Amino acid sequence: MLVKRLRLEAIKWRYYLLIVFFSFLYLLFLHSKSFAEVAHQIDYRTIPFISSRNLIWIVAQVHLYFGAFVLGVPMFAVICEYIGVRTKDKKYDKLAKEFTKLLLAAFSTTATFGAVLIFSLIMFYPTFMKHISDVFYVTFGIYVLLFFGETITLYLYWYGWDTMMQRKRLHLTLGVFLNIFGTLIMMVSNSWASYMMSPTILSAELGFWDRTWTAVNNFTWQPLNIHRLISNVVFGGFIVGAYAAIKFLAASSEEEKAHYDWMGYIGNFIGIFGMLPLPFAGYWLTKEIYAYSTQMGITLMGGFLAWLFIIQAILIAVLFIGSNYYFWLGLVHRIEGGARYKRSIFIMLISIFICFAIWMTPHSMVASLEEARAMGGTHHPLLGVFGVMSAKMTVVNIAILTTFISFLLYWRANKKEAVSWLKLGKGVEYIVFAGAILYILYLGVMGYFVPAIVRIEKYSVYQVLTVLGVLLFITLLTILMQKGAHIKEEIKWGNMPERSQYVLILLAITIIWLMGLMGYARSAVRVHWHIYGVLRDTSPDAYSPSLGVACIMVSITTIVFLAFITFIFWLSHLGEKKEETTQHLVGALNSGDEK
Repeated sequence: MLVKRLRLEAIKWRYYLLIVFFSFLYLLFLHSKSFAEVAHQIDYRTIPFISSRNLIWIVAQVHLYFGAFVLGVPMFAVICEYIGVRTKDKKYDKLAKEFTKLLLAAFSTTATFGAVLIFSLIMFYPTFMKHISDVFYVTFGIYVLLFFGETITLYLYWYGWDTMMQRKRLHLTLGVFLNIFGTLIMMVSNSWASYMMSPTILSAELGFWDRTWTAVNNFTWQPLNIHRLISNVVFGGFIVGAYAAIKFLAASSEEEKAHYDWMGYIGNFIGIFGMLPLPFAGYWLTKEIYAYSTQMGITLMGGFLAWLFIIQAILIAVLFIGSNYYFWLGLVHRIEGGARYKRSIFIMLISIFICFAIWMTPHSMVASLEEARAMGGTHHPLLGVFGVMSAKMTVVNIAILTTFISFLLYWRANKKEAVSWLKLGKGVEYIVFAGAILYILYLGVMGYFVPAIVRIEKYSVYQVLTVLGVLLFITLLTILMQKGAHIKEEIKWGNMPERSQYVLILLAITIIWLMGLMGYARSAVRVHWHIYGVLRDTSPDAYSPSLGVACIMVSITTIVFLAFITFIFWLSHLGEKKEETTQHLVGALNSGDEK
């Protein structure tokens, strides 16, 4: 049965692999002298009604959305399967299998958009593609090999699930290799994107492999790898949460509701805990952009893109407040006696609102001449204090700690710790949280009185290390305190109001929109360069779109992606109905044989 299924998938995938193969051959053809002469004369092509840049924008962004999904989901699918093996709890194995089913449906769509993107770039930007292929043609071949490896591993992992039920180590090994292939594919493609922002000097004296590695290992490659790896996990978690919410709302039985309520909780948990280190990864990437080109950094944070980060702050506020609200609803509705935390929830809500109000405060206000005179300048005497990075880094760290406290309350709400040193442990937790918040506030205030380099290189790093240290220490301490804990009452999965599911859907839409908006920032920071300082954009589109245009384009890509992912979810649902019908018929036939 496994061989038959793999054979059918091989037939379907033959077409996708042929597209990739011929695309690779065509890129090699770009090195020919005759094509180079033509490309020199025809740098750009366009299409009517929509510019070639807008077409590339939509196709590339939707491809990245699907790429993030198919790279993020396998990570927690393998983790869930591993937990199921260790705990012998079948619900984790079922969850991991459901994750993988979604991944399988999205994988072919990702490959399709990738092929469309390659052909579109070759068609509309031949000179740019020639330059990229001259520098990275070795990595193109590596990318194809990795794609083959990921495809084969994915189908062995999925179709071998039931066959390898008694050989879980082998199956988990396939899952690990699936993640390795996916991560390497992401790193190879990141080298192309990061090279466009921070190209390196490729000396003619460099050897074949040294030249390729110099281009790949540019200034922003490593921070972009870390940033995208974390964001892929966040993206996949929130999308899975939205899928579970839709299934929860459509569920017809209490058992189904309980399963998809639990799945939605896992998706939200993955998404929000991935969000905790994500601002730090973004800060590192921004720091490296500044280090490579001060002008590019100023364009990003102090130029026309500065107001984009106010929009970003609003979207991240939606993610944090929405995820915390989902945790709080779980406290009240899933856990008996969870209502006793309402006062704590109110305090945390005020803390998060204050933090994000400061984070989304602009440094300079959009004001008329009369308003500017009344303020005494372009900076408001009070709000201008909150508009600088010293304040923003401080409040985002406090918001992360507040979110972590929400999870701790949920984690311990239905348990009664039995360790003899319980009071001491809780006292240590209070002291650690209070001390960390005071220290973060101290560093934030001191940031106003030191040079920017000191704040960036020292104070901001100390704040990040403090938060990460608290997360690690409190987690380990709580695990020790939970040893021998008594379960006061089982969590009532499925006992959630419908508004909680709409929150999960909102979080998915928000993360899609946020990822598209920050993709625009990464591209727009190059202004009128295809490859910053190396290959100039001389097309009619050699200008940076305004924030309004960018928001419209990102909204279009979000709608397109949601349409495709909804279609994929619908196909997955049809597959479930077909499987249920088959099982029913087999059961009926077996019953007839017995009679």
